[in-house]
Order: sequence, then structure tokens, then C-alpha cells
Amino acid sequence: MSSAEIAAPRSQPANRGSRRRSREFALQALYQWLLNGDEADALCVQVAENKDYARADTGYFQQLARGVIERTAELHGALQPFLDRTAQQLSPIEHALLLVGAYELMYAPDVPYRVAINEAVELAKAYGGTDGHKYVNGVLDKLASQTRRVDAKR
Repeated sequence: MSSAEIAAPRSQPANRGSRRRSREFALQALYQWLLNGDEADALCVQVAENKDYARADTGYFQQLARGVIERTAELHGALQPFLDRTAQQLSPIEHALLLVGAYELMYAPDVPYRVAINEAVELAKAYGGTDGHKYVNGVLDKLASQTRRVDAKR
């Protein structure tokens, strides 16, 4: 699957917010990064060429893409106890979404844990495999119980 193939979801949700677009662009950039190992700067420039880029929260996209790439080892370490295989054995879409969701749970306290999980699940439904969203939901829910103990008890 090329980055062009993940540029458009199977269905277009109505009234997508600018943060949703930021997450979509982060997914696109991280997909490329996982497959090709491209540098964060090059990925960010490539995504910025998208005609819808101005409709995204560009600062948040940069935070997600760069933050995930910079903290991949920490994110993998936090996710691994909840995975049934290594992260590298996951599909690139689910892998990237788990990294984005984990980043938001661990490093974006302004994002409610339910929003972080729901956004990753919705993107998995749009871009991932048939049951990928269930896997993403289960893993991130378990991670949230560890990283957002106060929030997750509500």
C-alpha cells in the first residue's frame, strides 16, 4: 500500500475536525516512516504539500509525527506488554495508529484518554484491516489503564 492509497479513507466522516486531520496526516507520515525510514523533516514537508493541510491543526500534526518518531522506543516499550506479537509484526497502519494513540495517552495530557482511543479506532476503521480497529481499541484501552489511571477510572 502506498502513501497515496492511504491518503483517502474508505468513507469520509462529516465535519472532521482539524485535530482529526492532523491525526490522519500523522498516520500518513508514520506509515511512510515505518516502511521507508524517511526522516521526520522530509515526511513533514511531504505531508504539507497536501491540498487539505491548511485545514489541519498543523502544529498538532508536527507534534504527533515528530513526537512519535523521537519517542518510538518508549512508546514500543509501553505498548509491548499489551501486544500479542512484536510491534514490527503488526500491519503498518495498526502499528502507526498504536504509536499515535500511545503518544497521545502518554504525552498529550490535554487530550482526554477516551478521545485518544476513539480517534485511533475511527482511523483504524477507515484505513486499517477488517478487525484492526478492535485490536487498536483493546491495546490502547489497556495502555490507558496504566498511563491514565485517574482518568480511566471515571
